[in-house]
Amino acid sequence: MKALVINGPNLNMLGIREPGVYGTETYDTLVQICQDAASNLGFDGVEVFQSNHEGAIVDRIQEAYSSVDGIVINPAAYTHTSVAILDALKAVSLPAVEVHISAVEDREDFRQISYAGMACFARVTGEGLQGYARALKLLAEKLTK
Repeated sequence: MKALVINGPNLNMLGIREPGVYGTETYDTLVQICQDAASNLGFDGVEVFQSNHEGAIVDRIQEAYSSVDGIVINPAAYTHTSVAILDALKAVSLPAVEVHISAVEDREDFRQISYAGMACFARVTGEGLQGYARALKLLAEKLTK
Protein backbone atom coordinates (compact mmCIF):
# COMPACT_ATOMS: atom_id res chain seq x y z
CA MET A 1 0.00 0.00 0.00
CA LYS A 2 1.19 3.48 -0.87
CA ALA A 3 -0.35 6.69 0.46
CA LEU A 4 -0.16 10.31 -0.55
CA VAL A 5 -0.71 13.04 2.04
CA ILE A 6 -1.54 16.41 0.46
CA ASN A 7 -1.41 19.69 2.35
CA GLY A 8 -2.69 22.98 1.03
CA PRO A 9 -1.76 26.62 1.51
CA ASN A 10 -0.04 27.95 4.61
CA LEU A 11 0.47 24.55 6.23
CA ASN A 12 4.19 24.99 5.61
CA MET A 13 3.91 27.80 8.20
CA LEU A 14 2.89 25.49 11.06
CA GLY A 15 4.44 26.56 14.34
CA ILE A 16 4.35 30.19 13.22
CA ARG A 17 0.83 30.56 11.87
CA GLU A 18 -1.87 31.21 14.49
CA PRO A 19 -0.46 28.91 17.18
CA GLY A 20 -3.67 29.29 19.18
CA VAL A 21 -5.54 27.53 16.38
CA TYR A 22 -2.90 25.27 14.81
CA GLY A 23 -0.50 24.66 17.68
CA THR A 24 3.24 25.19 17.92
CA GLU A 25 4.45 22.03 16.21
CA THR A 26 6.16 22.52 12.87
CA TYR A 27 5.50 21.15 9.40
CA ASP A 28 8.52 18.86 9.85
CA THR A 29 6.73 17.32 12.83
CA LEU A 30 3.63 16.75 10.68
CA VAL A 31 5.77 14.96 8.07
CA GLN A 32 7.36 12.77 10.75
CA ILE A 33 3.93 11.88 12.22
CA CYS A 34 2.76 10.80 8.76
CA GLN A 35 5.90 8.74 8.09
CA ASP A 36 5.74 7.01 11.47
CA ALA A 37 2.01 6.29 11.21
CA ALA A 38 2.33 4.96 7.68
CA SER A 39 5.15 2.66 8.70
CA ASN A 40 3.24 1.38 11.74
CA LEU A 41 0.12 0.78 9.64
CA GLY A 42 1.89 -1.31 7.02
CA PHE A 43 2.13 1.20 4.18
CA ASP A 44 5.03 0.50 1.84
CA GLY A 45 5.50 4.20 1.42
CA VAL A 46 4.01 7.60 2.06
CA GLU A 47 4.68 10.85 0.27
CA VAL A 48 3.85 14.08 2.07
CA PHE A 49 3.25 16.93 -0.37
CA GLN A 50 2.51 20.60 0.33
CA SER A 51 1.73 23.45 -2.01
CA ASN A 52 0.32 26.93 -1.73
CA HIS A 53 -0.88 26.66 -5.34
CA GLU A 54 -4.22 25.13 -6.29
CA GLY A 55 -3.02 23.96 -9.71
CA ALA A 56 -0.03 22.15 -8.18
CA ILE A 57 -2.40 20.29 -5.84
CA VAL A 58 -4.65 19.34 -8.76
CA ASP A 59 -1.59 18.16 -10.73
CA ARG A 60 -0.37 16.03 -7.79
CA ILE A 61 -3.79 14.42 -7.35
CA GLN A 62 -3.86 13.55 -11.05
CA GLU A 63 -0.32 12.12 -10.87
CA ALA A 64 -1.47 9.90 -7.99
CA TYR A 65 -3.86 8.05 -10.31
CA SER A 66 -1.58 5.09 -10.98
CA SER A 67 1.10 5.56 -8.34
CA VAL A 68 -0.68 5.42 -4.94
CA ASP A 69 -3.54 3.49 -3.37
CA GLY A 70 -5.13 6.30 -1.40
CA ILE A 71 -4.97 9.93 -0.38
CA VAL A 72 -5.13 11.89 2.86
CA ILE A 73 -5.84 15.52 2.07
CA ASN A 74 -5.91 18.76 4.02
CA PRO A 75 -6.77 21.28 1.33
CA ALA A 76 -6.60 24.07 3.95
CA ALA A 77 -8.28 27.22 2.61
CA TYR A 78 -9.02 25.45 -0.69
CA THR A 79 -11.37 23.17 1.24
CA HIS A 80 -14.01 25.86 1.08
CA THR A 81 -13.39 27.19 -2.42
CA SER A 82 -11.95 24.63 -4.81
CA VAL A 83 -14.23 22.74 -7.12
CA ALA A 84 -11.05 21.96 -9.12
CA ILE A 85 -9.63 19.90 -6.24
CA LEU A 86 -13.00 18.17 -5.80
CA ASP A 87 -13.09 17.32 -9.51
CA ALA A 88 -9.51 16.01 -9.43
CA LEU A 89 -10.29 13.74 -6.47
CA LYS A 90 -13.39 12.47 -8.25
CA ALA A 91 -11.46 11.94 -11.48
CA VAL A 92 -8.83 9.66 -9.95
CA SER A 93 -11.40 7.75 -7.86
CA LEU A 94 -8.88 6.88 -5.15
CA PRO A 95 -10.09 6.40 -1.58
CA ALA A 96 -9.50 9.69 0.24
CA VAL A 97 -9.74 10.98 3.78
CA GLU A 98 -10.11 14.70 4.52
CA VAL A 99 -8.18 15.94 7.54
CA HIS A 100 -8.05 19.29 9.35
CA ILE A 101 -5.88 20.25 12.29
CA SER A 102 -8.53 22.47 13.85
CA ALA A 103 -12.20 21.72 14.44
CA VAL A 104 -13.37 23.54 11.32
CA GLU A 105 -16.99 22.77 12.16
CA ASP A 106 -16.67 25.07 15.18
CA ARG A 107 -15.09 27.94 13.28
CA GLU A 108 -16.34 30.67 10.94
CA ASP A 109 -19.44 30.15 8.81
CA PHE A 110 -17.48 30.13 5.55
CA ARG A 111 -15.52 27.10 6.77
CA GLN A 112 -18.66 24.97 6.94
CA ILE A 113 -18.59 23.96 3.27
CA SER A 114 -16.04 21.39 2.18
CA TYR A 115 -15.86 20.81 -1.55
CA ALA A 116 -12.96 18.36 -1.31
CA GLY A 117 -14.80 16.46 1.41
CA MET A 118 -17.52 15.59 -1.08
CA ALA A 119 -15.05 13.16 -2.67
CA CYS A 120 -13.78 11.69 0.63
CA PHE A 121 -15.13 8.67 2.50
CA ALA A 122 -14.11 10.03 5.93
CA ARG A 123 -13.22 13.27 7.71
CA VAL A 124 -10.96 13.88 10.72
CA THR A 125 -11.04 17.31 12.40
CA GLY A 126 -9.84 18.96 15.58
CA GLU A 127 -7.22 16.39 16.58
CA GLY A 128 -4.18 18.53 15.85
CA LEU A 129 -1.35 16.94 13.92
CA GLN A 130 -2.26 13.53 15.37
CA GLY A 131 -5.37 13.69 13.18
CA TYR A 132 -3.11 12.74 10.28
CA ALA A 133 -2.24 9.45 11.99
CA ARG A 134 -5.93 8.71 12.46
CA ALA A 135 -6.66 9.64 8.85
CA LEU A 136 -3.95 7.25 7.66
CA LYS A 137 -5.43 4.54 9.93
CA LEU A 138 -8.88 5.04 8.37
CA LEU A 139 -7.30 4.86 4.91
CA ALA A 140 -5.39 1.67 5.78
CA GLU A 141 -8.58 0.05 7.08
CA LYS A 142 -10.42 0.97 3.88
CA LEU A 143 -7.62 -0.37 1.67
CA THR A 144 -7.33 -3.69 3.49
CA LYS A 145 -11.05 -4.50 3.43
